[in-house]
Amino acid sequence: MNTPTRQARHARAAVAALFLTNGAVFFNIVPRYPQIREDLHLSNVALGSAIAAMPIGALLAGLLAGAFIRRFHSARVAAFGVILTTVTSLTVPFAPNGFGLAAALFVFGALDSVIDVAQNTHGLRVQRHYGRSIVNSLHGVWSIGAVLGGLMGSAAAGLNLSLGLHLTISAVIFSIVALAAYRFLLPGPDDSPTPDPAETKTDQEPIKAAAVRLLAALGVLAACGALVEDAGASWGAIFLTDELHTDAATAGLAVVAMQVAMTIGRLTGDRAVDRFGQRTVVRYGAALGAIGMAAALAYPTVPTALAGFALAGLGVATLVPAAMHTADELPGLSPGTGLTIVSWLLRAGFLLSPPLVGFLADQFSLRVGLLTVVAAGVLTLLFARVLVNRTAAPIH
Repeated sequence: MNTPTRQARHARAAVAALFLTNGAVFFNIVPRYPQIREDLHLSNVALGSAIAAMPIGALLAGLLAGAFIRRFHSARVAAFGVILTTVTSLTVPFAPNGFGLAAALFVFGALDSVIDVAQNTHGLRVQRHYGRSIVNSLHGVWSIGAVLGGLMGSAAAGLNLSLGLHLTISAVIFSIVALAAYRFLLPGPDDSPTPDPAETKTDQEPIKAAAVRLLAALGVLAACGALVEDAGASWGAIFLTDELHTDAATAGLAVVAMQVAMTIGRLTGDRAVDRFGQRTVVRYGAALGAIGMAAALAYPTVPTALAGFALAGLGVATLVPAAMHTADELPGLSPGTGLTIVSWLLRAGFLLSPPLVGFLADQFSLRVGLLTVVAAGVLTLLFARVLVNRTAAPIH
């Protein structure tokens, strides 16, 4: 294994900082959903539909990510994209109704989808210089950012800080971090993995047909990961507020519990993946998350609910990085195509989850709506067989 250069180590720290800001900016908003719902007089399904505007924007813009990255390079798109999202977040406090909230989240989602691909493109580029898995740790730092943002949002809610002032503080802090990180990212155009000579001799049509089937399966896995993450982000605080009658500060801890557990899983995930393989780690995680959430819904209290969200987060910790890594290495596709498509399908999961859970919550109860998390765990167990069980080869 090669020892990474100083430039590669700096680039890893810089891209990790961008992952952190990307998680923190959005999750500053999440604990304020109960207040936003109350201020705008929205039902659960109306709030869920407004939240769904974010993945709609992501779906419409996500397939353009490759073109932006080729034109401006992943470093520039990731860093300056974060700054644009902080500016967009400042429009949320001025939303006059559900449609205005949906419009703000639509733009946020469109920007975030492009940034997501750019961050992962740069992170996988750095990983190739390391010659071992680091992508889970990068997603772990994203989760740290989400925890940080969730704590900031929960504290702001508990202190009755105005949403406008709260998000302005967030925007200033994380814009500065993004600008500081930019200068340490890898310069120049984005490279791609060296093709395997054996693959170039294989008939390309069967490879492409197989790649399409694998992309579909990877898309299901990514969507399952999105659904579980969205359960904590969009509905965790509302579940504790409506079902368990907690105060605003306590309710915000649902997403924090999920993201803390997810962070632990991702920061330790690289070692687990290198030792046991992505497929094994994802399958055991899916079972853990499904069982944990099922138990929490069967016996709902504040401690069991927080534990359930935590186990769900721990269970899917390596799922999305694994799907992205596998997609990025699919043969028969041009560089970046697999990653862009799976990232786009990931957004479909974020699109379907809020209105689905909101509909089930209004028709039955939020406890019933959150059974979708258990279903996502079962689907992950079935589809995880398509994941690779190796890491990237080092660059010599």
